[in-house]
Amino acid sequence: MNCEEIRDRMLDVAAGVSEPTADENNHIHSCAACAEQLQSLRSTMMLLDDWRAPEPSPYFDVRLQARLREEMARPRAGWLSWFRRPVLAAALTVLMGVGVGLFFTEHSGLRTPDPAVAEASEPGSAVSDLQTLEKNHDMYSDFELLDDLSVQQDVTANP
Repeated sequence: MNCEEIRDRMLDVAAGVSEPTADENNHIHSCAACAEQLQSLRSTMMLLDDWRAPEPSPYFDVRLQARLREEMARPRAGWLSWFRRPVLAAALTVLMGVGVGLFFTEHSGLRTPDPAVAEASEPGSAVSDLQTLEKNHDMYSDFELLDDLSVQQDVTANP
């Protein structure tokens, strides 16, 4: 038996809920650290058994009842008082989300094109074709579909 195994049951042994087994007893007698911890726990349990909670002052109940009457007599602000805080927090969250969204939209997608590129990107030019391919990359990436389409057209054209 080692110290880890005995520590799991040490509180029960110290409180007198259960008796230590022969292995636990041998370990406690051979290990000074476990014996000291068991003795410390037993003395703590004895102190707790002797302790009594202090009695409240004689006027405690009177003061408590008076305070409860004051709280009950205080006017309540109504359901709007608890409703305002979550609504205010939600409104601020939405405003912050919209602000962040507008910030990133303005700085990422709405950039003005470079004038040199704008002049060269006339319809039908090489720059315009490259820009179109880049924008529609997913559509043009599957050239096998285009090959199949042209083969089907050839078969239907030459019966």
